[in-house]
Amino acid sequence: MTTSLDGERLLVLYAELLKIRRTEEQLARLHAAGQVHGACHTYVGEEAIAVGVCAHLRPDDAVFSTHRGHGHALAKGVAPGELMAELLGRATGVSRGRGGSMHIFAPEVGMMGTSGIVGPCILQATGAGYSFKLLKKDNVAVAFFGDGAVNNGAFHEGINLATIWKLPVLFVCENNLYATEVPFAYSSGNPNVGDRGPAYGLPSVIVDGNDVLAVYQAAGEAVERARSGGGPTLIEGKTYRTRAHSEGMRDGGYRSVEEVNAWKARDPITRLRAYLLEEEEAGEPELVAIEHEIQTLVEEAATFAQNSPWPDPATAATHVYDEENQTEVSHA
Repeated sequence: MTTSLDGERLLVLYAELLKIRRTEEQLARLHAAGQVHGACHTYVGEEAIAVGVCAHLRPDDAVFSTHRGHGHALAKGVAPGELMAELLGRATGVSRGRGGSMHIFAPEVGMMGTSGIVGPCILQATGAGYSFKLLKKDNVAVAFFGDGAVNNGAFHEGINLATIWKLPVLFVCENNLYATEVPFAYSSGNPNVGDRGPAYGLPSVIVDGNDVLAVYQAAGEAVERARSGGGPTLIEGKTYRTRAHSEGMRDGGYRSVEEVNAWKARDPITRLRAYLLEEEEAGEPELVAIEHEIQTLVEEAATFAQNSPWPDPATAATHVYDEENQTEVSHA
């Protein structure tokens, strides 16, 4: 772990990592208490990828995500309180309590949606990149997806189209080694997703997805390439989720305790904290202050979500139909 970033920027990255981790831990507790209605796929252990990539994005850049999208939403600018309220089904949620964990949508910060369907984010980001190119804008589109998506046809279609048209897209594969409970080493003849890019003429890089500085550097180069008209990049981050696939599911039987513990020892937050101290980029009191600030932020967010009202049943059809351009439909 090494970087040319100054201490102030490093502390911002540390705070972002912590914000995602503490929010996810709080959501896991809320789920265990029966307050989260529906699925809850946490991002614990993978935070370095979202933070390292989104640190280079502007609010008008577009991010398309997966079922495990809380971290992407938070890194892109969604407030923890609005995220928690959404999972609790409250009216103050980012999707007004209508979407839940797998439908986080906040276009005002460029978070263009999470989805429980595997792979569509790849095509959506490609489409956004095409739009940016047609409009002659220097925006960038990002698709975050897991290893399970790369054996989907959408992966091949998306990266091929983006490559031949030189679209401003980042394809970010968060390879956490398992598609739910299926080992990627079993479902793929080559365990390196980044090796697939060169076959399409697509610049590709494989990085340690638990090293936020490595991700930051790779993403910075890719974003610069995309903004300048150089086309897309495939980034594979080798990472690991240290909680179950989804809260309430089993966490063993398909992976060993030793494997989980080995990856916990490579925790991205612990590693950056140690680096900050070793390189004297920050002192213990400064880090403790940040940790306290983030913990307070998350606790207040949880209180906000729990105290927020439920959606009014009378608004159940709101956002379902076009309300600005309603026309009468005649029935023969």
